[in-house]
This record gives sequence, structure tokens and C-alpha cells, in this order.
Amino acid sequence: MSTSLSSSVKRAFLRYQHVFVFLAPLAFVVGVYALAPTPADAGVGYWTEYWWLFAVFTLGATIVNTVGISGSALFVPFLIFVFPVVAYPLKPTTLVKIGLISESFGLSSSSLAFIQYGLVDRRLSLSLVLGGVPFVVGGALLSFVIPEPLFHALLGIALLAAAYLLFRADLAHGDPTSSDDEVATDGGSSRDLPDDDDKLGPAGVETDDSGVVTRVDRDGDDYTYSRGGYLERFLNYSVGGVFQGLAGFGIGELGIISMLRTQVPVRVAIGTNHIVVATTAVLASVVHVFGGGLVGGHTMDLTTTPWNMVVWTVPATTLGGQIAPYVSTALDTGTIKSGVGALFAVIAVALFAMAGGGI
Repeated sequence: MSTSLSSSVKRAFLRYQHVFVFLAPLAFVVGVYALAPTPADAGVGYWTEYWWLFAVFTLGATIVNTVGISGSALFVPFLIFVFPVVAYPLKPTTLVKIGLISESFGLSSSSLAFIQYGLVDRRLSLSLVLGGVPFVVGGALLSFVIPEPLFHALLGIALLAAAYLLFRADLAHGDPTSSDDEVATDGGSSRDLPDDDDKLGPAGVETDDSGVVTRVDRDGDDYTYSRGGYLERFLNYSVGGVFQGLAGFGIGELGIISMLRTQVPVRVAIGTNHIVVATTAVLASVVHVFGGGLVGGHTMDLTTTPWNMVVWTVPATTLGGQIAPYVSTALDTGTIKSGVGALFAVIAVALFAMAGGGI
């Protein structure tokens, strides 16, 4: 009885996950308005000053979630180059903080959508999160002490690496097979596929004695792969974790490549990678907001967070995270990938110029 009830609760949560997803940013905005330290004269004008960021961050979140990378890879360069033109320059720690807080909600939103579709390998995601945590925390603490030119140079290196890896990524390999069309070699019916009670539709997963995983998504498409290659993924996610904490992105870009290189099907790789990036983004944002007191010469100061910006960027990234799965089915992911990679390369060149004093 308890197992049946648990399955029913899980199915109900997945079916109505969009309700919980949109309640989270609402609770965040209410909490910020009620509890966050803001200027004494903060009125309607203070809270609505950056309303236009909603459209910008919705578009950015839709793009990055469609190809499975960190939101800060677009948000941080935007805050460096575009935001000062219409507002004012931000310190590196502040702009990374905005990017991380925003992408935490956007990636969490998109992650739930991938879980709903049955495209997340929970065992893989747990091992990757646990392995990446120390590096993410270390990178976040490092951001408090590095000089701004060095920050721009490291950010440029990370973007160039992300661009290269995006161009190298084969987003077409590991395509699913439809269980409806599969015929056994002896001419009989297709093989039995897993169908879990706590998942929507025909979704399910099972692992045989040799470690081969068979996964079926909500649409009935099935994927077969192995979880081997833990060492390669650990190396990629640890290096990416340092950049995730330092600049707000990196773990997703390096991580997705290691997934594909170890023959994880692309849709499962993207879905699982969302969980890892979302979890580490939440952790890194917490360190950026509250970790100043842990670094010599710095103190924790919540007033340095531009709360009137994040009340618009958080709902925007949440919306973008929900839109992304639909965009990925309607558009050519390869075209989006190439466009984002080219943009990263251009931004990286500009960042190197900034680091060298040329801008």
C-alpha cells in the first residue's frame, strides 16, 4: 500500500511539476521583497528599474537549456559588456553571483522537465555531483581574491574551451529507438522493456548483471548504454567544477563532452548534466552570497547583491527552462550549438582584450 501511494505521489509531482516550478521563483521574489537588505528608500522605482532583464534572461535561458550548458556562459558576458552600457559596471563577484542565482532556478526548472521525460540517470548524476562539490566550493572562494584582469582572462579561456567543446560535441549520436518499431531477431515481438510505476507513460529503467542500462523515456523511446568511464567524467567535472565556482559555468560544458565520449546517449547525457549543473550552481551561488566571511580580508555583505535585478532574472530563467525542451524538438540543435559556439569565441576575444587593457 505504501509503495503504491509513493508511486502515485511521484507520478502526481511529475505530472504537475510546472506548478511547483513556477511557485519556486514566486516564493523567492516574495522572500527577497520581505527579507533582503535593500536601500532604506527602496520603492516601486527600485524594484522595477531592471524589468527589461526579464526578456533578456528568458531568451538566454531558453538558448542555454536547449543545448544543455550553464546559463552563466551567456549571462556573465552580457553583464560585462552590455549591462554597463545601459546601467553601470558590476564587480566580477557580483555579476557571477547574479548569473549563478539566475541559472540555479533556470536549470532546476529544466531539470524537472527532463526528469518528467525520464531522461535523467540518477546514479550518474549523484556520483558526479559528489565528485564535483569540493572543486565548485574552491572555485567560488577563489573568485573573492583573484584580480579583475585575471578573472577576465580565465573567463576568456573557459569560453574558448566551451566553444571548442561545443563544436566537437556530436549531438546526434545515441539517437533513441522506438519500442513500437522494434522486432525481435526471431521474428517475434519486441523485447520486454522496463516500465516503472512511479514514472509517467511507459518510462522505466533497469540495469542487467553486466552493468548495461536500458532506459525508456515517456514517449516510449529506449536507450541502451553503460555507466563505465567514471574516471574520465570525474576529471572533466572536477576541472569544470573549479570554473563553475569561479565564473559561473564550465562544469556543464566539460561534463557533456565526457558523457558523450563515454557513450552515454545524447538525450540522457543532456538530462543528467542538467541535474549536475543545477545542483552545483545552487551550491556556488550560496558560497558567493554567504562565503565572503570565509576568505581573508573579506566579509559577508548581503547588501552587495542587486536584489532588484534578481527578482526579474530568476522568474525569467525559470520560464526559459520550461520553454527549452519544446524548442529543442522544434529547432535543429546543431544550428543552435554552432551559433552559441561562435558567440563564445567572439566574447572570449573581447575578454582577452579587456584583460590586456585593450578595452
